[in-house]
Amino acid sequence: MMMISDQIAPKGYLPRIVDDEMHRALEAMPAVLIEGPRACGKTWTGRKFACSAVYLDESVGAALDAGMHPASILDGEPPQLLDEWQLAPQVWNPMRRVCDADNAAGRFILTGSADPPDNITRHSGAGRIIRVQMRPMSLFESGESDGAVSLASLFEGYTCSAPDSGLALNDVLALACRGGWPQIRQADADTAQITARAYLDEISRTDVSRVDATERDPVRVSRLLVSLARNVATEVRHTVLAADTAAPSEAPLERRTVADYLAALKRLFVVEEVPAWRPHLASRAQVRQASKIHLTDPSLTAAALGVSVDHLMRELSFAGRLFESMVIRDLQIYGRANRCSLSHYRDSDGLEVDLIIERHDGTWAAAEIKLGGAAAIEKAAQALWQLHQKLDRDRTSDPVALMVITASGYAFQRPDGVYVVPITALGP
Repeated sequence: MMMISDQIAPKGYLPRIVDDEMHRALEAMPAVLIEGPRACGKTWTGRKFACSAVYLDESVGAALDAGMHPASILDGEPPQLLDEWQLAPQVWNPMRRVCDADNAAGRFILTGSADPPDNITRHSGAGRIIRVQMRPMSLFESGESDGAVSLASLFEGYTCSAPDSGLALNDVLALACRGGWPQIRQADADTAQITARAYLDEISRTDVSRVDATERDPVRVSRLLVSLARNVATEVRHTVLAADTAAPSEAPLERRTVADYLAALKRLFVVEEVPAWRPHLASRAQVRQASKIHLTDPSLTAAALGVSVDHLMRELSFAGRLFESMVIRDLQIYGRANRCSLSHYRDSDGLEVDLIIERHDGTWAAAEIKLGGAAAIEKAAQALWQLHQKLDRDRTSDPVALMVITASGYAFQRPDGVYVVPITALGP
């Protein structure tokens, strides 16, 4: 059903880091498309900046196909919110033509929980439409990080320090299981996991087939999500994922089918990859090129596997990878605010560094992600310095910062220059 809103700005709106990007985008382009996983807060952010709104569904698309004039939809006071536009994709080209005719900045705000196939948006939005990506809330946005150590300040060369937040490891793992979904940010981990499991069920049952009108086996999709969760924060091969989708009496999916399922999940913004960093090295080591896989929020990983905080405290190896996935979620958000991209490093000598944060001007920082503990922090610091020493200094600049991101404790700088920063102190 199409609904036109009378009151747009939502009450109780919590500021999001993406708000600044929205301000700039609306001043620069006729239309802004907010993309991200379902329930991450796109509609509320759209309403925050809109003066009118239309909430779209498939019935609107059917009415457009039947001859309804798009002017009845697209004549609201600008900026006009077109919520979940992919459910009525026929609105794309009429909206684009309005932008062409008007050419005024800030005409439309679109939200979408799926990236439709290219044939729907085949008429380019270049020069008219700018995309803004949202994710579930970071710990800074939900209030569990005080942001005392900002990513921006690290790139500007400032030293960092922050007191202990008082959160213990099990508290931080509970935040990972709860996730960053705005509507349940005050729920406990167990209650939030019920919601996360329902979220995954809906993806498997409906969303993954609706994203591009291709029927997919919901049971196999569910198994694939479990395999992705089991292999989160690793460079898992498609052959491994394919094998995991088969029951004892069934054959595994073909690799191309796994690739198709993954492409659909990426279109839903449920799965994303952190690519490999490819610097110039002074040694003969070969840089590995495989990406690391993540679900968009650590709560989905925990829900897919049915793990609790107690279970994670007994399985610290996996807890470390779940924590890494939460750090990646937050750093994707902080990085975008600072025009940074994320990657990871691994070479043929066996050296691995969890995170490379590279700004658009080529400056970069490196981070290892550890739950904590003096021995783990020491090993992480050594890995960071090993990477630094391997680089060809004539072709790759020195890092602006080397840091170990931990689950809890104090933020400080070690004598060797490496920063130790708990996720509860990190911000944009």
